[in-house]
Amino acid sequence: MKYTSINERVQDIKGNTEEISRFIEEYKPFIASSAGKISGKYLRYGDDDELSIALMAFTESINSYDISKGKFLTFAQGVIRRRLIDYYRKERKHINVISLNEYYYENTDDMDLSTEESIGKFQLDEINEYRKLEIAELDKELKGWDISFSDLVKVSPKHKDTRETCKVIIKHILSKPDLLEFIKNKKYIPVSDLGKSLNLSRKKIDRLRKYIIAMLIIISGDYQYLKEYIRDYIL
Repeated sequence: MKYTSINERVQDIKGNTEEISRFIEEYKPFIASSAGKISGKYLRYGDDDELSIALMAFTESINSYDISKGKFLTFAQGVIRRRLIDYYRKERKHINVISLNEYYYENTDDMDLSTEESIGKFQLDEINEYRKLEIAELDKELKGWDISFSDLVKVSPKHKDTRETCKVIIKHILSKPDLLEFIKNKKYIPVSDLGKSLNLSRKKIDRLRKYIIAMLIIISGDYQYLKEYIRDYIL
């Protein structure tokens, strides 16, 4: 089954043990990264208790998630953090780990340079991990439209005037929620209607169709990190 977002997928797989297991397997890098942020160290599956706790917390997140309450990954991070802090509080020897990490969230301006650099590198690695997950999710969505990344490379606008045309089309669609919903549901762009509305040739819009679809999927989807690359189309 095709899903328009991670949130929708999680909502649908509740109670389905097989699908939940598959989803957890796909998101193990995210789980490890989230747990690593709390523990302040690199964690390895099979070696560290924290990851066992985080896996259980992620499963708990799936079963208790309510799509109306926001993004699933943000929600899951919160649950993982709470469960690990509970774990560390029970393991008194780790009390300093809790204090240091909570201090970081509230007092980043007071860190010394070496600590700041260390956390900065860790966060960069984490963001890269999230981007990989988003790229994999985007790849799945694009396949539902019969679009590949190689297609996007071929049709990506190279010239300034073509990029400006893309912006005009994308911003026009985003300004009309009903039109955006129609496109996403029908997996079809009404090229003729857009041409008339924007005074653009059907041929020009059709040539940019796959690229426009990809931009719309990212902008309207749960792609927090990939959106940073296409800010010109959002602003």
